Amino acid sequence: MPRVVHFEIAADDPERASAFYRDVFGWDIKKWEGGAVEYWLVMTGEEGPGINGGIMKRMDPELTTINFVAVESYDQYRDKVLASGGTEMKPKMNVPGVGDIGYYRDTEGNIFGIIQPEPM
Repeated sequence: MPRVVHFEIAADDPERASAFYRDVFGWDIKKWEGGAVEYWLVMTGEEGPGINGGIMKRMDPELTTINFVAVESYDQYRDKVLASGGTEMKPKMNVPGVGDIGYYRDTEGNIFGIIQPEPM
């Protein structure tokens, strides 16, 4: 069963948002130098349940917090999303070392992502 594996927080000022979450929750946040967009990697902890994520420069005024669901086949799940009434916001793109990702809107207007991770 596909599970939520990553979150992204969209921010007008990612550096300010990083400082906020670092100060409030003590998260380990470091700027990722390998990406094409402004992006900070967020490690929320090592013990107990939870997921890690990122903080990115807001690319769309509607983007807030996005949960990513890991899937075995990106194309298969894209088709399922569309057949079930969801819409594509940003088409599939490959992030080297990470996998294929895309952004979608569910039938209620909520934004989420799917990711087919690169094989390890």
